[in-house]
Amino acid sequence: MEINLVSDTITKPSIEMLHYMFNAQVGDDVYKQDPTVIALENKVAALFGMEAGLFFASGTMANQAAIKLHTQPGEQLIADKYAHVFNYEGGGVSFNSGVSCCLLDGNRGMITAEQVESAINDPEFYHSPLTSLVCIENTTNKGGGACYEIEELIKIKRVCEKHGLKYHLDGARIWNALIAKKQNPKDFGRLFDTISVCLSKGLGAPVGSVLLGTKADMKKALRIRKILGGGMRQIGYLAAAGIYALDHNIQHLANDHKKAQEIGAVLRTKNWVANVEPIETNILIFTVQKQYDERWIIEKLQQKNIFISAMGQGKLRIVTHLDYRTVMHTYVLETLQKLDF
Repeated sequence: MEINLVSDTITKPSIEMLHYMFNAQVGDDVYKQDPTVIALENKVAALFGMEAGLFFASGTMANQAAIKLHTQPGEQLIADKYAHVFNYEGGGVSFNSGVSCCLLDGNRGMITAEQVESAINDPEFYHSPLTSLVCIENTTNKGGGACYEIEELIKIKRVCEKHGLKYHLDGARIWNALIAKKQNPKDFGRLFDTISVCLSKGLGAPVGSVLLGTKADMKKALRIRKILGGGMRQIGYLAAAGIYALDHNIQHLANDHKKAQEIGAVLRTKNWVANVEPIETNILIFTVQKQYDERWIIEKLQQKNIFISAMGQGKLRIVTHLDYRTVMHTYVLETLQKLDF
């Protein structure tokens, strides 16, 4: 029994999801004639109370399209130093949009309104890049699944309005945040100009994200998607997986969060663990004692068929997910309890 806790992206469609996909009605989405894609776009937009949605092959493409939508070459966006759009999207901010990043030293990937306001360049000082966009990630990937409080996001929105900045949410794990914080998706829809919503992580769909915004912005985003090579044909088979995931898998996220908490509780008892970072959702980051090499820990767990990932500097990451079953969880807890050096 192989137990993969490297990421929540490793989930595979269930038999029920595959059956739903198999029976999807499809058309040519490049011509906007795929009924299942349209249904998914409308469904996600309605959940967040936004005007329109546009289906993308990946969260990275959706984020990059949003950045292109809101900026011009030579301008600058503000984000946390851990932001996915900076660290894990292949330099797309500069390659696709010609934009630089002002990176803030936030708390576990989360920035504050005060930090944002202090980082905005004077628009009259033409020697500096024009600040045009603020990018938020919720939950934070590199920050260990941390969730923003809606009150802080409202404060950042006010700063954006005051300075004429656009406001984008990288919602790769927004569903985890909504469950953990018992938040309403429409509260996010009222705040952000655009939101990218991922379906292929905690919800268990095989692929896909939806970018949300106004009808006018999504019309522009359609052209950007085409330029990025994101136009697809009978993609309704994959959109159907997203619809199934939304209808059946959101509430399962609470189980993922609970399992992460239980793993963290065991790790805190181990003398080879220096620190377990706060656990709010399904991502658990812990640091091993300096005398231990994290690669050695990974190898020891691999010998037990448990796979986790290294983040460097002694940090290791565990991510619980839909395919991490109770029998696996029991085995992992027992293995960690017995693991001593």
